[in-house]
Amino acid sequence: MNGLMVVDDEEGVRRSLKKVLQRDGYRIVLAENGEEALSIIRSDGRDIETVISDYRMPGIDGLETLIEIGRLNAEITRIILTGYATMASAIEAVNEGIDGFLTKPFENDELRAKVREYNIKKRLKQFVSEQVLAELQRSGTALLPRRLTVSVLFTDIRGFTSLSERLNPSELSDLLNCHYFSPLDNIIFRHNGTLDKHIGDSIMGIFGAPVGGVDDASRAVQAALAIREEIAGINEKISDAERRIAVGIGIATGDVMAGIFGSPRKKEYTVLGATVNLASRLENLARAHQILICGETARIVENLVNLEKVPSPVIRGLAKPPDVYSVLGKK
Repeated sequence: MNGLMVVDDEEGVRRSLKKVLQRDGYRIVLAENGEEALSIIRSDGRDIETVISDYRMPGIDGLETLIEIGRLNAEITRIILTGYATMASAIEAVNEGIDGFLTKPFENDELRAKVREYNIKKRLKQFVSEQVLAELQRSGTALLPRRLTVSVLFTDIRGFTSLSERLNPSELSDLLNCHYFSPLDNIIFRHNGTLDKHIGDSIMGIFGAPVGGVDDASRAVQAALAIREEIAGINEKISDAERRIAVGIGIATGDVMAGIFGSPRKKEYTVLGATVNLASRLENLARAHQILICGETARIVENLVNLEKVPSPVIRGLAKPPDVYSVLGKK
């Protein structure tokens, strides 16, 4: 999906934008008004990734056009382009959920950078930190499917079924959202990890994708220690012992396939492969408040944390039992 539509009633502007943005590999589609743009989206808009629309146009104006396009396909990145830049129009566009705001006249390189930035933010703002977004804005290829070496972290609440049976829906929602998902998600972001997904009461974080570094495994383990410390602090504030949270954490490091996967109705940036499966199994094996890591992760962080080797479990799909270590704390 690399189609980009330019909607402007001035032919010169349409041609200029086409010439500039073709350099980045977009398939350019031109429309001279809002009605034509909507007709294209309705009839053959599956390949349209981005729409840039002039703000002031005869008939349906640019904002109305982009709002309707959002109703037709919420995945499309929508950008307003106008020579009548005012704070009121900018606020109006943002309030309507428009993804970007550009002004005329524009510098070609700045325009290309902004379009790339808005596209990246559209797709990643729900599951990566601001630090990772800043790195991604320097490269337009980081989201393409590719093999990477990453560290995958899973955390899960121990005894969640019995906990959910003791609490009413409102109490359970408050406990999960305020005292589990929110603080733990923030810890993953704070350590420059990517929040992959929530699966029931489980959280999956990735360190090393879409942007990686030499300290991915170290940051994953540091995040796990911070999670354990955060949960301990939360439990101290919960007077009712039956409402306290106990978590198990698993981390594995290795090769994965990373990219955006899914259907037209649901897509997500995620990683796939044996490393993900191993991290999930280690989390399942971890006792309450225990952090289990694989041998490769242990090799990388052994100078940073105290480790204790635990019996190697038999894990379906692996030729031999993996080396597993429990993280006791920082050295």
